[in-house]
Amino acid sequence: MSAYVVFIRDETLNDAEMATYAEKAGKARGDHPINALAFYGALETLEGPEAEGVVVLEFPSVEAAHAWYDSPEYQAAKEHRLKGAHYRVVLVQGVEK
Repeated sequence: MSAYVVFIRDETLNDAEMATYAEKAGKARGDHPINALAFYGALETLEGPEAEGVVVLEFPSVEAAHAWYDSPEYQAAKEHRLKGAHYRVVLVQGVEK
């Protein structure tokens, strides 16, 4: 069953850290089966706090999402994201069709 990792960027704190994060996160993709469904495109907040940006990544399963997120490569990139911006990140399981 598919799974989705949703990144919601609330506030950028340090552009240099975010640039480092972008570089390292791109390399962390490796052979992981990631399908980007949304990547910082135009957004409209319908409810709740405003967001600066949103990314939605699709994985074939929760386990595949964790394999990428928990990988040493992504964890090294994540350190820069945490210094560079305030984010909310959620993992949600898809529905069977």
